[in-house]
Amino acid sequence: MTKSCSPGRPRGFDPDAVLDAALPVFWEKGYEATSLTDLTEAMGINRPSLYAAFGNKEGVFLRVMERYGAGYHDFLADALGQKTAVAVIRAMLRGSAIAQTEPGRPPGCLLLSTHLPNDQTAQNLRDALIEQRNVVGTALTARLKRAAAEGDLPADVVPETLAATVTALCRGMATDAASGATRGQLLEVAEFAAETLARRLTPPPG
Repeated sequence: MTKSCSPGRPRGFDPDAVLDAALPVFWEKGYEATSLTDLTEAMGINRPSLYAAFGNKEGVFLRVMERYGAGYHDFLADALGQKTAVAVIRAMLRGSAIAQTEPGRPPGCLLLSTHLPNDQTAQNLRDALIEQRNVVGTALTARLKRAAAEGDLPADVVPETLAATVTALCRGMATDAASGATRGQLLEVAEFAAETLARRLTPPPG
């Protein structure tokens, strides 16, 4: 008998733990291909428990995205806390390269690799996915705007454009990671990009 037919966990089961168990299922199989049986077997709960805690598969996925976004981008706070814009960008690129190749989970980024049904019923899922995808770019834009206001960026650099450039590089590395690029290869890309941008953003001496 499969776990999905066994009694659900006690009412006090840890929601975060079962969401962590559901995350790799969505990541590896995709939203549409993931069944309720896949989820209940991975989470160790039965369908009534799943429905009671999360509503349905969509509810599980929404909670998984929220948890993933909070934990997966834990390098973001460190990067945004760097003292200069150049240091922020370097930390962002390196942190992204490391996060895309974390041992024990699929390579790349769940938020970028997930494909949703192309119909109106999935609109709220698409909206939530886009919102999560934009978290890094929004936070980085705000930090670079502060840098510009403090005179830490050349006057001709547009913070929004710079932030979009860095996030595009991070997303490209996620795609490369999912295609087999190693952490070492991505760190080389991150370092090259950081050095190139640093030359553009550092005023010439004198």
